[in-house]
Amino acid sequence: MRLNSISILNYKNIVQADLEFPAKINCFVGNNGMGKTNLLDAIYYLSFCKSHSNPVDRQNINHDADFLMIQGRYTLRENDEEIYCGIKRRQKKQFKRNKKEYDRLADHIGLLPLVLVSPKDDKLIAEGSDERRKFMDGVISQYNNRYLNALLHYNHALKQRNALLKDETITDTTLFEVWEEQMAKHGNYIYGERKGFVERFIPMFQEIYSFISEDQEQVGLVYKSQLDDADLAEKLVRNRERDRIIGFSTNGIHKDDLEMTLAEHPMKRVGSQGQNKTYLISLKLAQFNFLKQTHGVKPILLLDDIFDKLDEKRVTKIVELVAGNDFGQIFISDTNSKHWEQILPKIGQSSQIFKVVDGEIE
Repeated sequence: MRLNSISILNYKNIVQADLEFPAKINCFVGNNGMGKTNLLDAIYYLSFCKSHSNPVDRQNINHDADFLMIQGRYTLRENDEEIYCGIKRRQKKQFKRNKKEYDRLADHIGLLPLVLVSPKDDKLIAEGSDERRKFMDGVISQYNNRYLNALLHYNHALKQRNALLKDETITDTTLFEVWEEQMAKHGNYIYGERKGFVERFIPMFQEIYSFISEDQEQVGLVYKSQLDDADLAEKLVRNRERDRIIGFSTNGIHKDDLEMTLAEHPMKRVGSQGQNKTYLISLKLAQFNFLKQTHGVKPILLLDDIFDKLDEKRVTKIVELVAGNDFGQIFISDTNSKHWEQILPKIGQSSQIFKVVDGEIE
């Protein structure tokens, strides 16, 4: 898959840009705050129908404008694809594929597989389990539409059950049974898909980490779920009265987690900055390989300021890896233009450096 060109109007600080891209490596260089990340975010938007950094659509419109537009032209499995997004203040977002508007934005997810590696990934290690569930959900939803629908239904049923738990006037257990049946049905499916994904994902992840670290460290990744030892329907019924006292559902796939380890110790506790960064980049590059297998095409790879906190050896190994034939089109942001002026000629791949200053791109 390839993004051939993009047109942007009034997206954050990018007032206007019309850019064409080579098939392999595209570097956006400039000082912090110039718009490099915003350009990557516009590409991200065309795959996921939303911004990675700000999910409130109207806040992504340039403050001097009343609308924004992003349009990309792709080659996907030898077919031309045109994806359009238009947002006007106080109006519904328009999202179109080949000039035909989607009935549901969820129908677009997975068409243009994409992996983003960004500084915000550190939340996967540093913050709570919800961030790690989002990671699993984000990968699986890109190749399994049924999973995304099951997740929406599960979250709706969970919300309804939590509302019943907080209402002390409700004594009819039938109401609970309706939503618990939905939670169990969709929750068991989600659990199975997450478990299968992690089992296939771990070898890819460990192989990439080993390559970048030159076999110096051993890392682990384990899926933890309350459904490992009991059926969800039984847990919901058994704990209903306790949940009523607490006021929320204490059991379900919304409590799942990924245990991240270094030498069998929690990554969060023992990992250095460089090891954490290597772990996160390895996760995302393994995500790339996983999606490539499931889709049969190479996803677009976005690398946003990823080389901070890494030593020169690890930077060299990452560049060596992504510049190879296993990876496709790559978009990179960096503050150091000389860095890439030295690296790119050695790679021997089609490449282009774009300079970004105050939202203008050359």
